[in-house]
Amino acid sequence: MRASVRQLECLVAVADHGSFRKAAAALGISQPALSAQVQAAEQLLGVQVFERDRRSVLVTPAGEDIVARARVALDAVDTVGDAARRRAEPLVGSLRLGVIPTIAPYWLPALLPEVRKRFARLELILREDQTAHLLAQLGAGQLEAALVALPVPGDFTAAAIAHEDFVVAAPRGAAILRGRVGEKDLEAETVLLLEDGHCLRDQALAVCKRSGAVESVEVRATSLPTLVQMVAGGLGITLLPETAAAALVHPPVEVAELKKPVPGRTIGLVWRTSSARLRELRLLAEVLAGEAEKFLAKLRR
Repeated sequence: MRASVRQLECLVAVADHGSFRKAAAALGISQPALSAQVQAAEQLLGVQVFERDRRSVLVTPAGEDIVARARVALDAVDTVGDAARRRAEPLVGSLRLGVIPTIAPYWLPALLPEVRKRFARLELILREDQTAHLLAQLGAGQLEAALVALPVPGDFTAAAIAHEDFVVAAPRGAAILRGRVGEKDLEAETVLLLEDGHCLRDQALAVCKRSGAVESVEVRATSLPTLVQMVAGGLGITLLPETAAAALVHPPVEVAELKKPVPGRTIGLVWRTSSARLRELRLLAEVLAGEAEKFLAKLRR
């Protein structure tokens, strides 16, 4: 006999919520019914998926593999309904989209209104996280697509959405702000960067290495707003994407453009190469690219 779809849903829900009570609420069933489904699945599979006591629920080592495979199976089941919907209308139903923190607050307000207008029956479920975490979730079938900085490793298909320049942010009146800044002008500067795990850190660090600039080893920021506040406090200078600079920079911080060739980053939509929603995701990428072009043109006026 095979485990039912409902049994697989119950296993994944308990693993996600770490609680039978919360999992039952998420699935809209009673806790006894959920427990019965989980127990039946464990008996059928011959594997103990969870360790239980009155205070917590832990996934067993064997259970980790079972839950991972259950996710893949449920994703496959979902494609049945998705395929039927796509034959009638593209981008209908839910779509789980990951976005990195250095993109989400600065790009999404400009990109999503047109998506909502064009695809009124699309339900976007957004998840913000660092690139490595999003790619892991994408590969595991927990996300359909992710909006990240390109390139990315792995068996993913990518469509470029936009390229944005970096600018230099420094305390008001700093000598480096006089005119366009060349990479060599950074040589004597202490550059503040984000903490490990942010792809923007790696991109900015590459500019620092080319120019001979020194990264501050004493202070690293967890977010771009924090980075700007550190610059305002006179701790150093930093490199910001132009969209973030437009939203975050205000006195006593000022920005200067970099000389050509201007360093920057390419933002793109990525998805599994094996995704069943290839046509839809390419369509979404086209809409996002069109809105991104308008956004940057307005920003650069």
